[in-house]
Amino acid sequence: MDCPRRPVSSSCHWRRSVATDHLVARPIDAVLGSLPDGLPAVERRAALPDGFVAGAATCGIKASGRPDLALIAVPPGSGPAAAAAVFTQNAFAAAPVRLSRDHLAATEPAGSGGFGRARAIVSTSGSANAATGPLGDADQLLIARGVAAAVDAPVEEVLCLSTGLIGTRLPAERVSAGVRALAPDLRADDEGLRAAAEALCTTDSRIKMATVTVTLPDRDGMAVRPVRVSGIAKGVGMIHPGMATMLAVLLTDAPVAPAALHALLRRATVRTWNQLTVDGDTSTNDTVFLLASGAADTNEVTPGSAAAATLGGAIEAIARDLARQQAADGEGAATLLTCQVSGGRDEAEGRAVARAVVASSLVKSAVHGRDPNWGRVVGAAGNARLADAAVLEAAGISPDEASRRSGRPILVDPDRLRVAIAGHLVFDGTDGGPVDFDRGAARTAMDAPEVLVRLDLGQGERTGEAFGCDLTEEYVRENSEYTT
Repeated sequence: MDCPRRPVSSSCHWRRSVATDHLVARPIDAVLGSLPDGLPAVERRAALPDGFVAGAATCGIKASGRPDLALIAVPPGSGPAAAAAVFTQNAFAAAPVRLSRDHLAATEPAGSGGFGRARAIVSTSGSANAATGPLGDADQLLIARGVAAAVDAPVEEVLCLSTGLIGTRLPAERVSAGVRALAPDLRADDEGLRAAAEALCTTDSRIKMATVTVTLPDRDGMAVRPVRVSGIAKGVGMIHPGMATMLAVLLTDAPVAPAALHALLRRATVRTWNQLTVDGDTSTNDTVFLLASGAADTNEVTPGSAAAATLGGAIEAIARDLARQQAADGEGAATLLTCQVSGGRDEAEGRAVARAVVASSLVKSAVHGRDPNWGRVVGAAGNARLADAAVLEAAGISPDEASRRSGRPILVDPDRLRVAIAGHLVFDGTDGGPVDFDRGAARTAMDAPEVLVRLDLGQGERTGEAFGCDLTEEYVRENSEYTT
């Protein structure tokens, strides 16, 4: 079950009354304030936007025999979709990442591999095709050429995703045969997208999908028309993204130029997937694609317009919800961990503190043990540092300022800091620090599918949030036996 960004008003913290010497409850929002919302409602279902077809198949990559090949494309005879992407920053970027960058750059040189045009996305799961050398690059190109032939497109308009074991080559001929068989059966309905979502998965326990519908002015600027943004994703381990996550595909039928689409995706990614961590390890294959078919009967969405703000909110809502689904399904996880920060001097600081908290192994362990150990929370917050320059730039900070501030520590003031765990105020620096709270009640409140940690920095009006999960014995067991 998902929870709204704004903490529920019934959550309480406990404060000792001097006059009566007993614990009394007050709504937590009355102390820390509520956080802004403003994003459109998300439905967790596969809803294929107009202008796309999709499907999945089994081609023998996975020993389990489960679906391992997904294909999303524009229908025959349609022009290419606008495409935008964010990729892993890992030095061992996998062959599909490198090839997709090259293809985007070939279709739109100004995008430098971040945006361009595409007619198809092919995804394979079971082999990452990372650290496989020139032979792995040749395998990926062979698969892309097979997709291009199957959908009647230039090979440069094919984008690639792969996930699975690092250092293993893809069975390229088998995949190509699977593509030839699958392409004629691609579906222009929701079941096609759902099948693709299932084929993305590796160690995921459930498929991850989300959709939002918003309205934009029609081509005459008069009536409003529905526009859909939908997304599918996979990833439950090796997640601590630098500008992306494991694998995700977002689709919209809105008409948007590639450069404008990329700007919307980068902003959404900074605020959502870049705030997601499961285990602190970045992947070799992290990729998010966003394609816009332009099939909706609306005006083109231009930068800085009201329509761009509306579409950007829908993209962020999808990205946020998929990130939360990934955190909740983290390998071995029993609890979704959300940290929301208010009172920051700017959003970059709020996001940095939130991410430091959810990334802390000590905090994650405390959440698993239902231990309201606020010392671990404040320790993590005190170690927070700003993101790297590329992330700060994507968030809208000027290149010069981003370079100057990159990696700097956040100046957390203990005398202004307030912390709540699962609705219980546990630390109030404005009133002496530690709070005499009902520890038993807090432990009971933490025994839930999601634990919310709230911090107020007391230094401004900006906010940030991040998503993670608890650290369990099952995580260690699963990853200790990953290749055996």
